[in-house]
Amino acid sequence: MHQGSGFLTKRQRRLAWLGFLLAAVQAPVSAKLVADSSWLFSLVVALMVATVIIADDAARRRPADARSSE
Repeated sequence: MHQGSGFLTKRQRRLAWLGFLLAAVQAPVSAKLVADSSWLFSLVVALMVATVIIADDAARRRPADARSSE
């Protein structure tokens, strides 16, 4: 049984991880330096990128012969 391929290429996946890490590190730093709540935007972006990475992982773990309607 072969594993399915995700919807992200290897390069896109690396960039997604880099973007996630940068946004996740930037959120607490900007929370410390900025008085308003604009740091929440970085947190939301990091969560959205993490969701895409998790969805790609799920697609990669699905067997290649599995139908998408299941």
